Amino acid sequence: MSSDPGSDAVLLLETVHFAAEKHRNQRRKDPDETPYINHPIGVARILSHEGDVTDVEVLQAALLHDTVEDTDTSPDELEAAFGSVVARIVQEVTDDKSLPKQERKRQQVEHAAHCSRQAKLVKLADKLYNLRDLNRCTPVGWTAERVQEYFVWASEVIKGLRGTNPVLEEKLDQLFKQRGVQL
Repeated sequence: MSSDPGSDAVLLLETVHFAAEKHRNQRRKDPDETPYINHPIGVARILSHEGDVTDVEVLQAALLHDTVEDTDTSPDELEAAFGSVVARIVQEVTDDKSLPKQERKRQQVEHAAHCSRQAKLVKLADKLYNLRDLNRCTPVGWTAERVQEYFVWASEVIKGLRGTNPVLEEKLDQLFKQRGVQL
């Protein structure tokens, strides 16, 4: 990682551009069909703005965290463009879409504690973004029960991420308490 803030800015802008291109035709499942790129940008912003994360590779991984899972991006393509560390972090937070949804969710709970600190940071911010989004509005086709189930499941994932970033964990705990989710 470079220590020159100018080159860090250039790296982050290149990463945003790459992610925007990859997600350009995707939309969130909210009623407004928000452009998908708002999500990875929001995850990176939570890390930098609220979690006080300055590690450029973690911020890059946050911007790219859904590219392998949700676009035609390969891990090799990420490694060639952004290096092995960023590619590894993204790979750690990527679900295997060939598995059934319930199995993917089970694996997220099981694997959370075994991720690197960098991947744990991305997962914390991703869950925080998604839970805030669910509080803001219900995705099209979701019931109130499904939203609540997501909160309960997310709390199980977060258990494996504890001790990574107290500030983000406290913000998550507040959301769980508001929903009556036992910690």
